[in-house]
Amino acid sequence: MAFLDQITPVVITWNEEPNVKRVFDQLTWARDVVVVDSGSGDGTLPLLAAYRNVRVFTHAFRSHADQVNFALKKAAISTEWVLSIDADYVLSAALITELQNLDPEPDTNGYFAPFVYWTLGHALRGSLYPPRVILFRASRGEYAQEGHAHRLQLQGRVGVLASPIFHDDRKPLSRWLANQERYATLEAERLLIARPADLDWADRLRSTGSIAPVLVAAYCLIVKGCILDGRAGIHYTLQRVVAEALLAMRIWEIRTSWF
Repeated sequence: MAFLDQITPVVITWNEEPNVKRVFDQLTWARDVVVVDSGSGDGTLPLLAAYRNVRVFTHAFRSHADQVNFALKKAAISTEWVLSIDADYVLSAALITELQNLDPEPDTNGYFAPFVYWTLGHALRGSLYPPRVILFRASRGEYAQEGHAHRLQLQGRVGVLASPIFHDDRKPLSRWLANQERYATLEAERLLIARPADLDWADRLRSTGSIAPVLVAAYCLIVKGCILDGRAGIHYTLQRVVAEALLAMRIWEIRTSWF
């Protein structure tokens, strides 16, 4: 348990009742878990109160980056390392074992983790969700908001963990749709103010507001193999198509307002 004792998980929450038990049952190894909640009104806080190793801070939401930075700066984290996860990230048993045995080199300041995406109660063989740096030295990292995503700014060498985190969000469709509408606005604003040279090929394509929804369907079903995952794979593909369609429509609206 030596290295696990050097890690403080940090979790951002807002009305996460459907996810709390699965996520926090996998964090019972931690001496201290910091939660930054932005005013949950469902059963999130009563459920968290059952975990003796959890400290909850209430902080008004401005951005995801601001929430995590609040934890890093204001929560009196005493460990060298932070495990920064969303409230729908479930640590696999293999990842916990890997963290337990981890022995970082002095020049290693963080670790990427791969993700396995779950939907409708099934793990997908592939998704668009990229690896993320989720474990890092608390004194070396700070988050910046880029569109709807919060990106870790971290200097130094970054390693790669072999074991996955399960991305398994079980909140209702209505919540997902509301989030996607808000994300589409933030992403559209980011893409439209950026210089094309600063965007990767995928974001350049998305910024046209044209065929990205069609291409993402083909990419999910064929390249990522979601067609082999049956109903769960089709469900995930439809989610991605809807998200890209909302983004395209928001880009059209913003461009129209410029004239």
